[in-house]
Amino acid sequence: MSDWLVAIILGVVEGVTEFLPVSSTGHLVLATELLGFDAARWSVFNIAIQPGAILAIVVLYWRTFLAVLQGLFRREPNSVAFVRNLLIAFLPAAVLGFAFNDRIEALLENATVIAWALIVGGVAILIVERLAKTYKTGGIAGVSWFDSLRIGLVQCIAMIPGVSRSGATIMGAMTLGIERRTAAEFSFFLALPTLTGATVLQMVKHRDAITSGSLQLIGVGFVVSFLVALVVVKGFMALVTRHGFAPFAWYRIVAGGVALIALNVH
Repeated sequence: MSDWLVAIILGVVEGVTEFLPVSSTGHLVLATELLGFDAARWSVFNIAIQPGAILAIVVLYWRTFLAVLQGLFRREPNSVAFVRNLLIAFLPAAVLGFAFNDRIEALLENATVIAWALIVGGVAILIVERLAKTYKTGGIAGVSWFDSLRIGLVQCIAMIPGVSRSGATIMGAMTLGIERRTAAEFSFFLALPTLTGATVLQMVKHRDAITSGSLQLIGVGFVVSFLVALVVVKGFMALVTRHGFAPFAWYRIVAGGVALIALNVH
């Protein structure tokens, strides 16, 4: 299989899974493993194309970001609270990610851990969907700083590959009583500092592995992940509004089970 086709496939996987509660990193690692790609060679690529999906959120929610920016200049309480909450939620992952980066990378090499994490995460989503009660509304600015911190702490669980960063933050927010749409959007916006920071850290650490040829492949993956994420995020919000997160939970359970079987056969 040509490198260009591999880059396109991985770009599609990243764009589809980054903001769904199914674990983009887990799917990228499993795709690399099950399709027979050289995992070591594509590991940096998988990280480098994440900004493509991040850009999709910026494009889709540009009005929100513009309103917040304008509000900050006018020191409007809602805009200040919006930024404060995201920064507070980002801090735990920033600290732990920097401190335990090498151990996290080691987990990325274990596809079996990822498959089990998909299954366990799926069961957890079903439990939260059944038990969580909504009693907090008001958008991201309406979330308290303490709830933002707790969401950020829950996000750290996603450092285990296969758990899903978006899944952890969304379910964490819902257990705190935050309604589905706000929980999902909090996860989307929190991805900007979290994934940007993780990408910069990994790119600097592995800068010697980046060549002019790999930059071209990264560019392809970036564009593909951006275009796919644009479509997926819109569909995701519509699906969640109607059916909740249960469809993603069942998908995780099935995908994790199939992956375990395939890994054992492989």
